[in-house]
Amino acid sequence: MEFRHIPVLFHETIDNLNIQPDGIYVDGTLGGAGHSHEIASRLTEGGRLIGVDQDMDAIRAATEHLSEFKDRVTIVHNNYENIPEILQQLQIPQVNGILLDLGVSSYQLDNPERGFSYNQDEPLDMRMDQESRISAKTILNTWSQDELTRILREYGEEKCAARIAANIVAEREKKPLETTGELVRIIRASIPMKMQSKGGNPCKRTFQAVRIACNRELDVLQDSIDKFIDLLAPGGRLCIITFQSLEDRIVKNAFRRNENPCTCPPEFPVCVCGKKSKGTVITKKPILPSTEEEKENPRSASAKLRVFEKVRA
Repeated sequence: MEFRHIPVLFHETIDNLNIQPDGIYVDGTLGGAGHSHEIASRLTEGGRLIGVDQDMDAIRAATEHLSEFKDRVTIVHNNYENIPEILQQLQIPQVNGILLDLGVSSYQLDNPERGFSYNQDEPLDMRMDQESRISAKTILNTWSQDELTRILREYGEEKCAARIAANIVAEREKKPLETTGELVRIIRASIPMKMQSKGGNPCKRTFQAVRIACNRELDVLQDSIDKFIDLLAPGGRLCIITFQSLEDRIVKNAFRRNENPCTCPPEFPVCVCGKKSKGTVITKKPILPSTEEEKENPRSASAKLRVFEKVRA
């Protein structure tokens, strides 16, 4: 199956990266290199792009897609949480821009071998990095009922979390869960019919929760933003595209904290904590897809782009 992914908020992201021809940029979620191809095309001698992805299918596709720019592109198979170490190994102390597109690619959703979709009966997988030891199957068959309830509530904001978790445990006692179809049947049997008719597919929240847990998505994002801002050169920008409220909240709060890190009580007349702003939140409100983009690519509907600029020297 061909790796394909339509980059969302394409022009908005490229514009906000404020690309300098001789700058150094990192795409931490390389995917099919939709954004990266445009970044690389704008670089000249001295410019460099480091593309990072934990999905080997993406690495192979991006390597081919970026082959014409191989003189200025370095591609690394890794999780974006390790970008500081990657740059250290490449002897790059700072960069002019970092991009994260946190969406699941169309390839991952549509490939029946990857187990991300609740619309097909697939093996339970959901790993972004197929070398990872923890898959959706591992989580659903070995994690405790309390842990399953927790992730469904926290990562999926699922109101029927306790019932779904209890039914997962009951079913796995009969035989291990093997496919997404089995999980779909458990979810549908756990949610009252009057609730299933609201808010889209009733399986969406559970699948989101299990995928997030499987790939440590929120933990990785939470732990990375401050480090990435520290890696930016003066005036450099961090652009992050999110697709659900939990991710967006983490990004929004981290950007605000780095813009205004002061911890002094509001009644203090002057700051005494000594914490200095690292930069400016460019997007006071997130940038959303246009109506035209949503029509052309319905999967872009929930996308939000937030941008942070490092303080200028």
